[in-house]
Amino acid sequence: MTGRNDTNGPRRPQRSSGRGDRRLKQRVKTAKGRTNSSRRWLERQLNDPYVAEAKRRGYRSRAAFKLAELDDRFAFLKPGARVVDLGAAPGGWSQVAAERVRSAEGEGRVVAIDLHGMEPIAGVTAMKADFYNEHAMAALLEELGAPQADIVISDMAAHATGHRQTDHLKIMSLCEDALDFACQTLAPGGTFLCKVLRGGTENELLASMKKNFRTVKHVKPAASRDDSAELYVLASGFRGGSDAIREVP
Repeated sequence: MTGRNDTNGPRRPQRSSGRGDRRLKQRVKTAKGRTNSSRRWLERQLNDPYVAEAKRRGYRSRAAFKLAELDDRFAFLKPGARVVDLGAAPGGWSQVAAERVRSAEGEGRVVAIDLHGMEPIAGVTAMKADFYNEHAMAALLEELGAPQADIVISDMAAHATGHRQTDHLKIMSLCEDALDFACQTLAPGGTFLCKVLRGGTENELLASMKKNFRTVKHVKPAASRDDSAELYVLASGFRGGSDAIREVP
């Protein structure tokens, strides 16, 4: 993967070429007592080059490569920017955001918020709270050191039920909440990045984004698994002020 930040951020790991690859596929040795879905998930993790590369580089999750690739393509994590990471645990996105805005060097700021706790990350202020709580929002902006954020990012996902439509509706609800938060906290010209799932009910949400942002793009980074229905919506150029339409579906 090429881009302006290749020397500072994670490069995309090379996928196995399949035929002719001498590496042996790892299998779960202790399958007793595991469900078939659990065993398949573990085998996929063991054989995922992004998982291995994330571990080697010290990233909290393979999701770090998704954010890095999106920023390499669209250059929205600029040095000095103030970033809010919603549903941040375990912290892979926060790590990349901190690198790109140089918060550890005192240039930008990254505030990560999640219902679950998170181990400390250099250049990141972590909050254990519900971002939609009014008091938490005020505390978050205080930690940000400014009345408004430049970028709001969300890789939130609800616990999967195994029912495709139910899971789609749950993650879209999280995206709606994240969009509402972004519309309340972003500075004019700001950027919003959020994970969605393909499923046929996202059109209303996209229509709201297009009213609030000048540009809205659907993107799927290479680090997103081929069999995953996830996509990312990147909305830039927040209209702000009187032009912002703060009603979301």
